[in-house]
Order: sequence, then C-alpha cells, then structure tokens
Amino acid sequence: MTRVFVSGCYDIIHAGHLQFFREARALGDHLTVCFASAEVLWLHKQRRSSLPDDHKRAVLAALDCVDAVVIGEGLEEGIDFREHFLRLRPDILAVTEDDKHGALKRALCAQTGASYLVLPKTPPQFSPISTTQIVKFIRAPEVAPLRVDFAGGWLDVPRFARAGAYVVNCAISPTVSLREWPYEQNAGLGGSGAWALLNGRDGVVAELGLGVGWQDPAIISETGLCVWRSGPRPELELKHNGDFLHGRMALFWTGTPHDTPDLANRPRDFDAIERAGAIARDAVWQRDPAQLAAAVRESYTMQLGEGMAALPADVPGALACKYAGGGFGGYAVYLFAEPAQRDAVCTRKNFRPIEPFLAMR
Repeated sequence: MTRVFVSGCYDIIHAGHLQFFREARALGDHLTVCFASAEVLWLHKQRRSSLPDDHKRAVLAALDCVDAVVIGEGLEEGIDFREHFLRLRPDILAVTEDDKHGALKRALCAQTGASYLVLPKTPPQFSPISTTQIVKFIRAPEVAPLRVDFAGGWLDVPRFARAGAYVVNCAISPTVSLREWPYEQNAGLGGSGAWALLNGRDGVVAELGLGVGWQDPAIISETGLCVWRSGPRPELELKHNGDFLHGRMALFWTGTPHDTPDLANRPRDFDAIERAGAIARDAVWQRDPAQLAAAVRESYTMQLGEGMAALPADVPGALACKYAGGGFGGYAVYLFAEPAQRDAVCTRKNFRPIEPFLAMR
C-alpha cells in the first residue's frame, strides 16, 4: 500500500481543497490529511478557527477521497505535523507548487525515506478562492453607502497629493448591496469602492491600482462626513456625523455616464482645488452649511473650467452644486438652505434626496 500525506490549515474547506485532496489521493492507495489545530492557526495566522477541531476533523473524514485525518499540534511553523509524520511514516508527502516550507518538509522526508512530491498546477475545476478571501467575504458588510465629495477631489490621487491640503467628502444613504443598487451605474458616486467593500476586498488598493485616488473606498468604509489630509494613503483628520446636512442634500442625474480613470491626467487648476478643500475643511469644523456651499461653488467653478457642462441653475433654495465625481457626467450634488426646499425640488424628474450616512459599529 502506498500511503500519501498532505498538510495545511484547511480552515474553511472549499472546492480547491477537494481538488488537491483528490489529486494527492491518486498518487497512492491511502490519503492522510493533517489540518492545523485551533492553537496553531491562531499562533501562525492570528485567526480564530472557523470550527472546533473535532467538528473540522469530522468534516474532513467524511470526504470520500480522505482515508484518515490527524490534527497538527506542533508549534513549528509550516511543519506542525512532524510527530504524526514520524509515527505514520507515509511513503509520499504531497505539496502544492506554492508551498512556502519546502526546505523543512524535504528534510523531514529525507529523515524517514518518504518521497517529496510537488503536485503541478492543474486547471482549476472551480473559480480559485482562498480561505483568506472567504473570511473577508464573510466579514464584509451586507450594505454600503456611496459618497459625494464636496472639495479637494484629485488631491487623493498620490501623484497629485499636496502637503497641507484636504479632501472633504460624505457617505450617503440610501445604501447599496450586492442585490440592490438604487442608483445609476458609472455615476461618480464611488460605486467601485462600495462594490469592493461588499465583496470583502481592499478598496483602497483596488482604486490606487486603477491610477485614481483613495477617497471613494476610504469614505465608504469610514462613513460619516470626513476631512482627509491629502497624501499617498488615507489619513483622517476629522469625522463628523453630518447632522447639519440632514435634509439639505439632493442628487441630480445628468443622464450621461461618468468615467474617472480616463480623466485623471487632464490639466486642471489644482490651486483652486486646494482652496476649495481648505474652505470645506473649515466648514466641517464649524458645522457651517453656508461655508460648505462656498467650497462646493469653488469646486464647481473649477469643473466648469475643465469644460464640464453647466448644471441646472433654476433650482429654488439651492446654495451650491457640483458634479459628484471628478469627471464629466454622472450625478451632481446640490446643497439647500432648508429641508423643505430640498424636498420640493426632489419632486422634479432626475432629482432625488440623499442623507449623510454614519455606520453604527
């Protein structure tokens, strides 16, 4: 009988594990699977086990391709199964091509006379996923806000960052989910950041990889009305619940989609952007909607200078407006003096009310 041995964390069993177990079992007549104990998982991964060890052992033992299950309790990283291996003396230790502890495992095989076999990468039978990705997806929120930015946009793009400058934005409701998205697509409200958060991904890394800035995933994750320092990564100066904006914000759908990455390198007035950010920052500190409106008007003047089309001006009670994103089209945000004026305008076509959103954590 040819006995095969495999080891790993196997914390959340997924189809990729099953494929590996079946390929390892095909190397011989008997397969022993060793999984890291809860203590070992915590020590080396800083993560709680998804199941008690006895439950996990029962799940693995129930697989038709697995003949025996042992629990790795040794504290040596990457080789918690040493005692089991020396006791069972299997013929083959099978590992994947990306195994990080090959040297230790080869030495153990040399000690017992076992063969050390690296299974080649084969086409995945299912969409590849890792336990880490599964954990992040489980921990992801059920809903997420989108966002409007008032001033300082583009200064969150690392190559345009300015020391001493600010980006001011606000998370908004209604919220979105993987099943319900009550907004237009490609609309300048940070939808890609929300989508990344809902899927358990790091939105900041994803946005920076697109060559744009971090403000969307930062505010969508943080929530509230926030002042950020311009720089290569999000640095929060002030977070406010935004209560002084309640009943004062509306979105206007321009009817055309928005695409920020294609516009990132256009010439623009960064001095005006910095001035608007400073005004908006002071407005948040002082809880002053009129001053925030002044910052929005400064931002809008800069947008018009880039060639963006003028937004509707015949909006009673509107203090200021600007495109909600950094590019042409999408949604525009309007600030109002009074809630009743906002609500009246939102009876018009393409206008809708929004409110500041603060997650309760």
